[in-house]
Amino acid sequence: MRRALPGHNYRGNTILKNPTETWNCIRKHCKREWKLAFFSSFLLGILIHMPIMLRDIPNHDGLASMYFDQNMITSGRWFLTVACGISSYYTLPWLIGLLAMLYLGITSALLTEFLEVRQNWAVVLIGGLLVAFPSLASTFAYVFTMDGYMLAVLLTVLAVLLTKKYRLGFLPGALCLACSLGIYQSYLPFAVLLCLYGVFMIAASEGDIREKGKRILRYVYMGGIGMAAYYGILRLLLLIQRKELASYQGISDMGNAPRAGIGSTVAQMYRDFLAFTLKGNVFMNNPFSWGAMILLGIGSAVVLVCLCLQKKWWKSVWFFVIIAVTAVGLPIAMNLILIISPDVTYHLLMRYQWVLLPVCMVAAVSKYSEKMPWAAWLGLVCGLVLLFNYGVTDQIAYSNLEKKYEKTYAYCVRLLDRIEQTPGYYQGIPIAMIGVVGDRSYPVTDLTEDVTAGMIGMGGDSLLYTGANYQAFIQNYLGATLNILPPKAMEEMYYSETYREMESFPGADSIRIIDGVLYIKTENRE
Repeated sequence: MRRALPGHNYRGNTILKNPTETWNCIRKHCKREWKLAFFSSFLLGILIHMPIMLRDIPNHDGLASMYFDQNMITSGRWFLTVACGISSYYTLPWLIGLLAMLYLGITSALLTEFLEVRQNWAVVLIGGLLVAFPSLASTFAYVFTMDGYMLAVLLTVLAVLLTKKYRLGFLPGALCLACSLGIYQSYLPFAVLLCLYGVFMIAASEGDIREKGKRILRYVYMGGIGMAAYYGILRLLLLIQRKELASYQGISDMGNAPRAGIGSTVAQMYRDFLAFTLKGNVFMNNPFSWGAMILLGIGSAVVLVCLCLQKKWWKSVWFFVIIAVTAVGLPIAMNLILIISPDVTYHLLMRYQWVLLPVCMVAAVSKYSEKMPWAAWLGLVCGLVLLFNYGVTDQIAYSNLEKKYEKTYAYCVRLLDRIEQTPGYYQGIPIAMIGVVGDRSYPVTDLTEDVTAGMIGMGGDSLLYTGANYQAFIQNYLGATLNILPPKAMEEMYYSETYREMESFPGADSIRIIDGVLYIKTENRE
């Protein structure tokens, strides 16, 4: 009997392949749609977001996060420090941006496989929409967490795909979901929406009802086990580190019933869904995007009606039940974060799940484009309009963010010079100031408000909101250290007549030393 050589089985087939063979094996088993989805998403993402990737432009939070270990377990993000540690804990926009686009490229491939999209034009559009949606531009304002957040999106899509593909896939899927939530809880709706799509496709397919039920239950198992694993690991790590959940964004109430009651919370979910979708000025923000989204919705509805007639779904009461449950449950699924954190203040980066609405509609019309050529043209044109519109929105936001930085830099150069020229100033003198830039001496020059009003971190004229913002900006970008006191230390002075009579910067009396403290009045106060 011939003995097997190391790295071979008895038939002589290589078990431990060298890198070249492994790469060729991966290429051989990688579907055309996966490659197209990955490269279209990756390349379009770099082209769209390159203006921010090539610049070091912080927002107000970024000023304090030039180096940040991302240990945010008190916010429920126990896996964030691992996810962001790949790029180091320094704010490196180019590296972080490349990793983010890499993760989104893989996500696009996984998503096209989950949605079973095979048409080339639809694959490219889905990848493009994922990287162009303005929620990503807002996330880039918080670039120090960008790569970690996009890894969370990847894990979310991987969770539902594993659940769909394999009988026991809900187990590794639950682990992926737990890790995704451990990075950022706001991507839970992303998973729920994909699960709803998966359930709808199972119900629409042919087969035994019992087998369909088993496949649907996999999504329930994945979600339940994943949520339980996330919360269990969170509690264990909090116990080990002897910490408690913070009150920020209502995280400390996680796991508790909403204080306002389930009824009020659900009503708020519906109001928020309609307000952001119809009036948020992001999802649809001009006549072109409105027209494209409406036409895409009509096309998806027509495809559904044609399938209903073709497959005679209308004869089954379950079809109407599923349609009703989907319609009623959609706003709740989109806003699940309001149950996890009832007091959350919604930021645009928490609304990435809205991109799944046009993505799923493009997927729906593409599936039946061979039988309905008009659907393919409708999906292609509307998808391109949305892709271009979202990309332009991102560029407008980045343009204003750059101008905010330049205006802030010029303002701080003037301010620092005046501080250092003040008679009696010395290095380390206590400084009391607030952070709002006066809009009388420096009028509003932001021209992008109509576009960026809903894009947190992108609107306005200045990066400065607090004394700590001034301190960080001047230290990191001007190389000077100021001893700015915390807000409580200047409360008495702030409400005094002396402070009221001071001029706002750059007035001659805007900087004054009183009792050994240098006071700076940067805002107008009636």
